[in-house]
Formats: sequence, structure tokens, C-alpha cells
Amino acid sequence: MERVVLHRCPITFLKGEWHGCHAVQSALEEQGIEHEVRKVPLRRGHRAEVQRVSGQAVVPVIEFADGTGYREEGKAMAAEIRAGRLFDHRGEKSKP
Repeated sequence: MERVVLHRCPITFLKGEWHGCHAVQSALEEQGIEHEVRKVPLRRGHRAEVQRVSGQAVVPVIEFADGTGYREEGKAMAAEIRAGRLFDHRGEKSKP
């Protein structure tokens, strides 16, 4: 299975499904999807890598091996991961 990169906020002490970054990371772990976690700067203006991958500075963002990104609200992303549809989003245009 392809390894992905999760670009997430640096605030890792907030845990719960209401926190998008945590929800996505938990879903990846539950589904056994190999991933690397990259914590991004708290200030959106300093997120050039996230901007390159998804076209926006909002996280969470999943980066696929081909360099494309997947971005939605965290709960929606977690639901897609748990449903086994993460890789269906490879190459799509990210959503705000």
C-alpha cells in the first residue's frame, strides 16, 4: 500500500473527533495506512508546503506519493479513510 504524508497542525495535545487533524491521524492509524506526520507552522502564512500540495493553507491535508493532495474538513476526511476511499481522492482538486 502507498505511504502518504499527513500535513497537520502542531497542536497534538488536542484529541477528539472534533479536532480535524487528530481525527484524520486516528483514522489513518485505525486503517493501518502507512503515513508520515508533518507538523506545519501554526501561522497559515508560513505553510508553503501545504499551499503547494493542496492550493490552500488549511490543514489537515494528505499528500499522495504522486505529489497530489486531498483536503476536506477533518471529519469528512476521516469518514472517507474509514470507508476505504482515501486513495479514490488521489489527483482530485482539494476542497476548501
